[in-house]
Amino acid sequence: MVRKPGVMYRNLAKKAYTRREYMGGVPGSRIVQFDMGNLSGEFPVEITLVVEESCQIRHTALEAARVNINRRLMKEIGRAGYHLKLRTYPHHVLRENKQATGAGADRVSEGMRMAFGKAVGTAARVNPGQKIFTVYTSKNQIEKAKDALKHGGYKLPSPIRVVVEEKAEN
Repeated sequence: MVRKPGVMYRNLAKKAYTRREYMGGVPGSRIVQFDMGNLSGEFPVEITLVVEESCQIRHTALEAARVNINRRLMKEIGRAGYHLKLRTYPHHVLRENKQATGAGADRVSEGMRMAFGKAVGTAARVNPGQKIFTVYTSKNQIEKAKDALKHGGYKLPSPIRVVVEEKAEN
C-alpha cells in the first residue's frame, strides 16, 4: 500500500471518529514514547511547541517530530539535562475508501457505493494554541531546546511557535 500525502488528512473535514470498540482493524499508533530524558529531575524552564492553526496531525508525523527533537536534545544537552513530553494523543481514526487499480478493476470496485472506508491510521486533532511538545530544562540550555523544538515543528502540518516560560521560585 502506498502512503497518501499528508495534506489529504490535514484538514478537519469530518466529525471525530474515535470509538475503537466498534471498529476492527485499526492500525496501532507509531508513537513509541511520550516522556523522554530525565524524568525525575526538577527543571526551572518550560519550553513549549504550540500550533497556530487547527488541523489533524498524523501519528507518523508526531513520531517523526518526536524522534527529531529527542535526537537533537540528546546530542546537544545530554540525557540528564532535559525532560521531553509529548502532550497529544492520536485518538481520531482516519478512513480511506480504497480503490482497486489495474486490469479488470472496473468490475471489482464498487465506486462510491457504500463508501465508508477502512481504517488506515490515526491522527491527533489539535486547536490553535494547543501545546504539542514540552521540554523542561535549565536556563543555560534554553537556546538549544528552542532550536530542537523549531526543527521538530517542521515535521508538523501547521505553523508553530515556541513559547518559553520560567517556573516561579518558591
